[in-house]
Amino acid sequence: MTEHFSTSSFIAGVMLGALLVGAWYFGTSPEALSPASTTLPALKGTPLSESGAVSVTDQPSGESVIIESITVPPPGVWVAVREVNGADLGNVLGAARVVGPHSSVVVPLLRPTESARVYAVELYRDDNNGAFAPAINSVYVDFDTGTRVVSYFTTAP
Repeated sequence: MTEHFSTSSFIAGVMLGALLVGAWYFGTSPEALSPASTTLPALKGTPLSESGAVSVTDQPSGESVIIESITVPPPGVWVAVREVNGADLGNVLGAARVVGPHSSVVVPLLRPTESARVYAVELYRDDNNGAFAPAINSVYVDFDTGTRVVSYFTTAP
């Protein structure tokens, strides 16, 4: 079946493959290649972006965070409260499982929030058979925007 092997056909195939790989690589943004890196908008003087899938307001510091509403379809998501360190999302302070749309969700924290700080609420899919593990669970992506679902709030001074 392969009686006539052509060296030039082989080289042309390798070059075409390299061209396609290069186009894919250079056409992909660095953020899409590294899901662990999360860049936040400038926090001073800029309104923080909100997602329609989760709503949280500024609140006093404490042992828990109250999420106003979560509007995701069943089977639901994990809601994680995260520290904000400069322009990055930091440690997860606590998480709660929410099945379907819900309002007034209380997320208990392992460590209390501090006053006058910015925190984030991020949604995760349940990839770990019911146990929350931020290294295993994938972030929940808003299908309209294609970005991860994150909302920010500030604790009162």
